[in-house]
Amino acid sequence: MKAGYQLIVCIGLLGLTACNQDQPVKESQLALMKTTDPTPLSTEKKKNNNHVEDIKRDVSSLPELYDVAVVEGKEDTLVVYKVKHMQRIKMITIEKKLNKKLEDKYPKENFTVSSDYKIFLEAVRLNEKMKSGELSHSKAEKRLKEIVKMTEDMK
Repeated sequence: MKAGYQLIVCIGLLGLTACNQDQPVKESQLALMKTTDPTPLSTEKKKNNNHVEDIKRDVSSLPELYDVAVVEGKEDTLVVYKVKHMQRIKMITIEKKLNKKLEDKYPKENFTVSSDYKIFLEAVRLNEKMKSGELSHSKAEKRLKEIVKMTEDMK
């Protein structure tokens, strides 16, 4: 009786995992569990994306951070990051350090900086939708403004 029950459970679990194999996993589905390292994104139609990549590289250089998403819009640049677990006690210091670094290096930019996981997830989703062509540049700009407003509302 016991062996029959174990066999049924094993077959059921095997069937469930087999069904999952056909579905592609999006970055946003794993964004909170692992490092996703999303590509820096600009909502504007620019051929040269080096500026956004430079911002991401500068932010990623901080040793306390392990995942960074950067989305540049017409007016705002959203920088969202994850802090290493053992460094979370210094969150305020890390954010001040990051803000100072960005202001010194890019004085003309208007940055919105956040370490909130929900904002990070929204930035990753925006990135996915832009890559897939699901969002136009104008709709992506509108969505970026909504995300920036969310960060301001959380403060």
